[in-house]
Amino acid sequence: MNDASMTFDTVVVGGGPAGLTAAIALAEAGARTALLARHVPYADNRTTALLGASVDLLDRLDVWRRCRESAAPLKVMRLVDDTGRLIRAPEVRFVSEEIGLDQFGYNIDNRTLVAALEARAAELPGLTRVDDEATTVVPEDSVVAIVTRQDKTLGARLVIGSDGRQSLCRDAADIEVRRRDLHQAALTFNISHSRPHKNVSTEFHTPQGPCVFVPLPGNRCSVVWVAAPNEAERLMALSDEQLSEAVEKQSHSILGRTNVEPGRHKFPLAIERPTAIARNRIALVGESAHVVPPIGAQGLNMGLRDAADLAEIVREALGLGEDPGAAPVLQRYAAARRSDIASRTFAIDVANRSLLSDLLPVQTARAAGLHLIGAVGPLRRLAMREGLAPSWRI
Repeated sequence: MNDASMTFDTVVVGGGPAGLTAAIALAEAGARTALLARHVPYADNRTTALLGASVDLLDRLDVWRRCRESAAPLKVMRLVDDTGRLIRAPEVRFVSEEIGLDQFGYNIDNRTLVAALEARAAELPGLTRVDDEATTVVPEDSVVAIVTRQDKTLGARLVIGSDGRQSLCRDAADIEVRRRDLHQAALTFNISHSRPHKNVSTEFHTPQGPCVFVPLPGNRCSVVWVAAPNEAERLMALSDEQLSEAVEKQSHSILGRTNVEPGRHKFPLAIERPTAIARNRIALVGESAHVVPPIGAQGLNMGLRDAADLAEIVREALGLGEDPGAAPVLQRYAAARRSDIASRTFAIDVANRSLLSDLLPVQTARAAGLHLIGAVGPLRRLAMREGLAPSWRI
């Protein structure tokens, strides 16, 4: 990259899974694309449950074959009421075969997924990698000017902000964020265990939030344990041996003896909704566009749908000779994403609030709703299909 200034159809700022996917999809859509992100190995051992539509997207982008062998299929999802309350919901089991699928999706560690995305991105002639990070992003009438930490200057007709919760691109677009602290924290880590998981993901509902055991290849699972902040802090401070005992107790020993693997992370939970998803030649994807708690495996899956929808809209715009950063194109992207993001955020919020509520009528309604889903086949199958992807996208 010897030019002092470079201009592209699209520049993606941020190299996480959503940003990498957006860059690959845009390049394959025919946009002259740059990915502006530091080229560093993924830093931690967190995992992602990729649901069916996300796997299909990665397959179309020639990414999935590079990492499939490192992923565990998710064939059954169990919801277990472990609140100890007087009114409790019955156990609900969602089985992929009931809706004609071999699996709902796959659980994969993010490090492997990012490596596969990086490998595919490096192959695309229409995708330029800029190993740097943005320091200023300035929307102008016909272009967005980006200055990097190494004093490179990039121009783009459309900038895609995939730069996380503290998004520089979102600020540059003058988009405000509505944020609500959930007064919960999530502890994430991986375990090995003595009994096979049989590709069953089990979610225990506790009075402080869900604790989810998601299969990984072999006798291993990833764990997302949501709790009150002080309880999450206590769990975080335990030794590996002490946390292994706590995990075995919380799982009711369904996986036998458990051993916590090195590396754990704790982060506060919130719901964040920007007032717009696109403005001033800037479109948002991933956590720049929406933040939800880790319930129902919706976070990154929504981010990948952002990338897929944006790439398709840009493809159509370029085919019609339109400016991909023009206001009408951004309005089409906002319209395409509005219902999905709003409905998922609402459903996750209601599920979380109903679990935490001390009000007897709310607990009764929650138990009755889960009973209906578990007992009524058509309703259960509808819930499974909607959980995988919004019905209007099928």
